[in-house]
Amino acid sequence: MTRRRVQPKPARDEVWQRGLIVVIIAYLFFGLVMPLAMVFTKSLQTYAFYPEQVTIAFQMPDGSHAEPRSLQDWLDDSGAEANDGLRASERTRIQIVRIIPKNARADVESFRVTDLSADGGQLLIDGVPSEAGQSYDVPRAQLGKVQVRPQVSYGLGNYGYYFSQPSLFNSILNSFIIAMIVVVIVVPLAFGYAYGIMRTRMRGKAFFRLAATVPVLVPSLLPAIGLIYLFGNQGILTPLLMGQSIYGPIGIVMASVFFTFPHAMIIMIVALSTSDQRLYEASEVLGASKWRTFWVVTIPGARYGLISAAFVVFTLVLTDFGVPKVVGGDFNMLALDIYKQVIGQQNFQVGAVVSMVLLVPAVVAFAVDRIVSRRQVAIMSAKAVPFQPEHNPRLDSAMLILCSVVAVFILGILAMCQFAALARFWPYNLTPGLSHYDFSKVDGGGWGAYFNSLKLAVLVSTIGAAIVFLGANMVEKARGFQIGRTILQFLSMMPMAIPGMVLGLAYIFFFNDPANPLHFLYGTMAILVINTSIHLWTVSHLTASTALKQMDKEFEAVAMSLKQPFWRMLSRVSAPVCLPAISEIWLYYFVNAMTTVSAVVFLYSPQTQLASIAVLNMDDAGDIAPAAAMGMMIFYTNALVRILYSLATGRLMGRLQAWRHR
Repeated sequence: MTRRRVQPKPARDEVWQRGLIVVIIAYLFFGLVMPLAMVFTKSLQTYAFYPEQVTIAFQMPDGSHAEPRSLQDWLDDSGAEANDGLRASERTRIQIVRIIPKNARADVESFRVTDLSADGGQLLIDGVPSEAGQSYDVPRAQLGKVQVRPQVSYGLGNYGYYFSQPSLFNSILNSFIIAMIVVVIVVPLAFGYAYGIMRTRMRGKAFFRLAATVPVLVPSLLPAIGLIYLFGNQGILTPLLMGQSIYGPIGIVMASVFFTFPHAMIIMIVALSTSDQRLYEASEVLGASKWRTFWVVTIPGARYGLISAAFVVFTLVLTDFGVPKVVGGDFNMLALDIYKQVIGQQNFQVGAVVSMVLLVPAVVAFAVDRIVSRRQVAIMSAKAVPFQPEHNPRLDSAMLILCSVVAVFILGILAMCQFAALARFWPYNLTPGLSHYDFSKVDGGGWGAYFNSLKLAVLVSTIGAAIVFLGANMVEKARGFQIGRTILQFLSMMPMAIPGMVLGLAYIFFFNDPANPLHFLYGTMAILVINTSIHLWTVSHLTASTALKQMDKEFEAVAMSLKQPFWRMLSRVSAPVCLPAISEIWLYYFVNAMTTVSAVVFLYSPQTQLASIAVLNMDDAGDIAPAAAMGMMIFYTNALVRILYSLATGRLMGRLQAWRHR
């Protein structure tokens, strides 16, 4: 006789925790997984017309009907074709009056139109789909309201069409080449910059560290606008290009270097921040030169940082939309192709194909980066001696020059944007003024767009930080329910590999479907909040998880022994202890919500237009100076918030985390 294994009944706390895990999983499932599945489905949809399944019979003045003919017969008579390649979409329509010649309709009283398809829906009669096998009598005056609809099938036809188009296929090659060039430029520069800050005694480290983070505070559109004023047709430094144009690969590379540099630099600072002084002393005792020590000790210690920085820069360039949109000219890039196919041509199926193509390298880069990160081993032991840089006048001077050049490049572009925003009429009247800040005189959204961005940033940072921290707490501290916690951890890591353009297009397919119960969110501020919070989820989740992992499990054990509910432990212990991480998550969400473009460019409505989108629309309309002014307003806001954040968190940490200094 076998004994049945008795499953213990979950405690009330565990039930609540499991419920929260399920709710957050559902949030990520409907905000991430389902929209991405819709993109994949759309990429497989091919639409084609079947005119042989529609027949038309003429009713003559005497009441008799002529022999019915299919629309295909009429097309054969004219030599026309119903299908134009694979460019038909669900919105494409063919009017019957354009197929039947006018002279053939002259003496006809009405038409009997029949849908011979098995499933129906071949026709739209005054906006109503036809039924299979049904005939409809249509007066001659109403024939213009009868349209033929394409029918959907599934396969790889859209992919074949995409790769058969040289202009579209070349955008893949262009994107990879540009991304690799930027990686080759940015990673060594970021390493040298971080090396100067962490491994030398050069002056002005605090200034250089602050200057390098400036690009994080502006949308990627702004450096491209600054480059136009510097190297455009009427730029002040145009002769330096020696006849080359800033509109194309040169401009994309320069602007991409600007906005990707701080991301690589931060990674390299972390990689170079920990090192064992004893390794350098051993190298010196063994008689190794400074150069050999650099290659044998420094580079191996930072190699994972170098690899991670390379993949981050590569992915950022490959998926960026703002830079090629402003200075790309006729040079096609993958992210720009999505915008052109969706906004320009309303070809959603091909746009979905480009999204899937763009998704592959981003996912591969993310996966390789995660694999490499897991192989990293600790280089600091308990007995390690922190590295202290020696005074080396030659090295300090060289690093000071390098950091100065990079800082001038970054601050110079920003200063050019500010000057362009103030100059009354470039380049003829350079008198400073605030006329370009009167956004009511230009199209793009005006001050309403700016305040919408503020609203979005506050909502995303507040709601997003709370949900992310709660989700991370459930993954790290919840008891039992290992399957749910694993699923939540997996879903939390997915957004890092999803480009913003792909996620934005996915939301169109998913939320704009009238059959979706969540359709009411489309076009509202709520969908922008959901999209932005999920797009930025992974970094925030990792930040919260890292902070929670540093807390000893004894806290939970003590809370359980005192029979305290988990929410009290969360509010009185976990949240206060992790307050620095929560504050960083809040700031990260705020800054990126103000600067985001690619993730929301498909989702805004006239009532929810954002400042970053206003920059894009002003640039499209030729109002470059007002676009620069709006971009600078985003910079001012983010800079002010960072300053207020530093002041507020300094006082708040002093009160809530006084225990750290006891």
